[in-house]
Amino acid sequence: MIFTEFRFILFFILVFCVYWKLPNRHLKTLWLLGCSYIFYGVWDWRFLSLIVGSTLIDYVVGQNIYSSQQKSVRTRWLIVSLIINLGTLGFFKYFNFFIDSSIRLFESAGIPLNSVTLNIVLPVGISFYTLQTLSYSLDIYFGKLKPQKSLLNLACFVAFFPQLLAGPIVRASEFLPQLMVEQKFRSVDVKSCLVLFMIGFFKKACISDNLVPFIDSYFTSIDSYTALSGWLAVVSYAIQIYCDFSGYSDMAIACAGLLGYQLCTNFDSPYFSSSITEFWRKWHISLSNWLRDYLYIPLGGNRSGQLSTYRNLMLTMFLGGLWHGAAWRFVVWGALHGIALVCHKEWS
Repeated sequence: MIFTEFRFILFFILVFCVYWKLPNRHLKTLWLLGCSYIFYGVWDWRFLSLIVGSTLIDYVVGQNIYSSQQKSVRTRWLIVSLIINLGTLGFFKYFNFFIDSSIRLFESAGIPLNSVTLNIVLPVGISFYTLQTLSYSLDIYFGKLKPQKSLLNLACFVAFFPQLLAGPIVRASEFLPQLMVEQKFRSVDVKSCLVLFMIGFFKKACISDNLVPFIDSYFTSIDSYTALSGWLAVVSYAIQIYCDFSGYSDMAIACAGLLGYQLCTNFDSPYFSSSITEFWRKWHISLSNWLRDYLYIPLGGNRSGQLSTYRNLMLTMFLGGLWHGAAWRFVVWGALHGIALVCHKEWS
């Protein structure tokens, strides 16, 4: 179920009407959690176990990290969260990629190996909610957040349906406090939310989806087109991917806003940036900030000299590219952006 489908409109109207009729925040949270599980289960109910399992694991991990006095014990609990969450993501998203890459590497060295691949279905949204649950455990570990006593609230944070499938990536420190206060309908700017939803809908359904056939037709038969059509296809792809992703983010922010919750801005006119560094401050902002706070800075950031800074930038963008997809083209794409960021810093 995606936001541009008519059945989602009906689904959201039902969620919205019932939600604002419920008498207290506990019932509202319970209703949102149930609706979020239904929203996700429509795709494949079997993968609900992954969301539930991830929630339970990080609930237990968070409690133990906070209550442990010894740093070594706290670190072990954090490692448990990292291994289980990243291990699950790695298996479903990267198993075949790493196996196929290893086989090609050995074959290039003259060592033939039998291919071992599995028909693994990638769970929708796993890349997004994995980062969210990790941010919860990491924030507790670094002393930025106290563990959530209510399992219901934590489960709603992980599965909240407006941002479940494609972000924005929500931080526990930003979303959980909103679940702990009573939301009032009079504080909702309904008109602004509806306008934002329609803008997002127009970008996604009217612009992005209509550009896809032209772009696909070009890139599947490049030889039959001219240089002009090549440039048009590249520019069209830039417009298409922006309208697709930012449009979906706009609709997610609008849906959350109609329910009384604020999500972070995810795009801020990135194509008007004056540099690659500014571009990454304005494109997929929630991911850029996550990579900065939980990967780049823990690696050392820019605190250990120029070469270390460039190494940390390259590692961050390399892993950011791999996060986007299990293929070497995403790795190359991330590496190219890392090189561009390093060049811009050196030039500056």
